[in-house]
Amino acid sequence: MKAMIFAAGLGTRLRPLTNDRPKALVEIHGKTLLERRILHLKEHGFKDIIINIHHFADRVIDFLDYHKNFGVNIQVSDERDVLLETGGGLKKAANYFSNEHFLVCNADIITDLDLLDFYNYHKKQKTVATLAVRNRKTSRKLIFDDTQRLLGWINLDTNLVKWKRVFSGQVDFYAFSGLQMLHTDFFKYMMDFEGKFSIIEVYLAAANQTRIIAYPNNNSLWLDVGKPETLVQAEQLLKEHEV
Repeated sequence: MKAMIFAAGLGTRLRPLTNDRPKALVEIHGKTLLERRILHLKEHGFKDIIINIHHFADRVIDFLDYHKNFGVNIQVSDERDVLLETGGGLKKAANYFSNEHFLVCNADIITDLDLLDFYNYHKKQKTVATLAVRNRKTSRKLIFDDTQRLLGWINLDTNLVKWKRVFSGQVDFYAFSGLQMLHTDFFKYMMDFEGKFSIIEVYLAAANQTRIIAYPNNNSLWLDVGKPETLVQAEQLLKEHEV
């Protein structure tokens, strides 16, 4: 099974830690974020991985070489010239995938989500995109209908809402967890997007054309470690759960 890890970000919120390294190589509880993500994927059978690189790209390459790719097949998608964000980064790596289901995830999250269960759920639903989501405090949330199909997006601070489908029933608001299962058919919805763009924008653009569904994961361990205030929390969490 194949996967992509987004590891190209500048990590500006983690400065000064990222003044001399990429965010993916910030260490928490004895392991870098990138190592934790690779080992999590490997544990669940994802052994063909592509990683996008930009900020201190050479350090990521050297890190992978030193650890002999942690015993899996790893390729890099080089974005040193232009940082493409999540959508642009995935589109650049499209040729790595061929008529298959695959996982895409952020490097800067701590989670013990059962990826194989997630993968099997996605395949059973026969959809091009299944988004891992959860109930957590954040201003930006995705909106789903009572069948867990994507309806739109909302910013609770500004009350900006992007409705993509008409629906009059009960809706659920979930925060995106930074993990998604996709099928290569999803790439056709990226055709009108060029350069740098967010993958969320593609989901919203495609929502009224195809089924994009939620995979709630409120019972799994999860933490975004993209900000300094979460580093101490992550360290303690990993000690408690021995992850």
